[in-house]
Amino acid sequence: MGEIRPPRRVAIIGAGPVGLEAALAAAERGLDFTVYEAAASPGGYVRRWGQVRLFTPWEMNVSDRARAALGAQAPAGSALPTGEELVERLIEPLAASPALVGRVRLATGVRAVGREGLLKHEAIGSGERAARRFRLLVAGPEGAESIEHADAVIDCSGTYGHPNRLGDGGIDAPGERAFEDRIERFLPQLDAQHDEWAGRTVLLTGSGHSAQTAARALAEFARHAPGTKVIWAVRRPRPDWGTVPGDPLPERASLNRAAEELQRGHSAAVEVRPGRVTEALQPSGGRIMVSLRNGNVERVEVDRILALNGGVGDHSLYRQLQVHECYATCGPMKLAATLLAGGGGDCLAQTSHGPETLLNPEPGFFILGAKSYGRNSQFLMSIGWQQVDDVFASLLS
Repeated sequence: MGEIRPPRRVAIIGAGPVGLEAALAAAERGLDFTVYEAAASPGGYVRRWGQVRLFTPWEMNVSDRARAALGAQAPAGSALPTGEELVERLIEPLAASPALVGRVRLATGVRAVGREGLLKHEAIGSGERAARRFRLLVAGPEGAESIEHADAVIDCSGTYGHPNRLGDGGIDAPGERAFEDRIERFLPQLDAQHDEWAGRTVLLTGSGHSAQTAARALAEFARHAPGTKVIWAVRRPRPDWGTVPGDPLPERASLNRAAEELQRGHSAAVEVRPGRVTEALQPSGGRIMVSLRNGNVERVEVDRILALNGGVGDHSLYRQLQVHECYATCGPMKLAATLLAGGGGDCLAQTSHGPETLLNPEPGFFILGAKSYGRNSQFLMSIGWQQVDDVFASLLS
């Protein structure tokens, strides 16, 4: 791998918590940098789950850099913010802070990153790659495309915008694409979308925290929306809901308990069906006939599908770069190997794994934040701040 030289210009992809942390670190070092955010406002993905309350308090969600940038305005204390509060009280003020003002370009997405004059298979392990600028294909607010350049690229684009598919094995179920307009892949705002969900029969898939949050919310929603029914198809025959013994995060423990109670029949509106995978979808009058497989195939008619099966980052972004990914998790290989060797564990037990784990064969290209953990769900925001320190202090200074 070529030598990493101090960059003249840094491109940061994503204006979420970790992307803005990287921007603050670049500003500290007097670097020329731009943050590219595809959404119309900072923290676009966070806003999409804005009604959800975090498991962790403000004191765990505001970095030292953010506190210094915001001063007395920085939120603090033991209250658990919602995603909307995280955007309004932390992310948006940071993007507008003196250190970052004018540096965050909204409604501007990075569609691809390449190395000027080189393809993926060329100059392997050569200093020639490090000597060439990155080329970024950027789409602005009106969709117009242009090329911009950088000496270093930090991808903090996350995973939330790229949900997994509905079918067994993580691929499309036959017929899935035909019902795209009736499959919701993100946590819905039930109150704001009342008429879309009230009185409907909904197939819910997934068993992680997003699916548990949706199931709990739908059970409560059904109390005031007669006729609303949920068939919750869970892939594992005996789901453990990710319960942590003696969980130090009360909100997470409460969510796990709610899932267990729903499985035991706590809500007449929610029926949990463990050990089911989605086999196929087909039209049935104005409804969707879903085939669920559990040894045998059973068919259920639903009006809508809420597919909350997790997600993984957009890897097509750097398909022309020499990025070494783990075949199992889709995270950068060195970090993925370190996480696997550590045996996983709860997110609160995670620590920084050091700058070496963030290196790719592509010099000057880094994946930070939730995307760096690939399919490992134990990422904690403070890990992202440590990753930023590792990159700027050890690799780019």
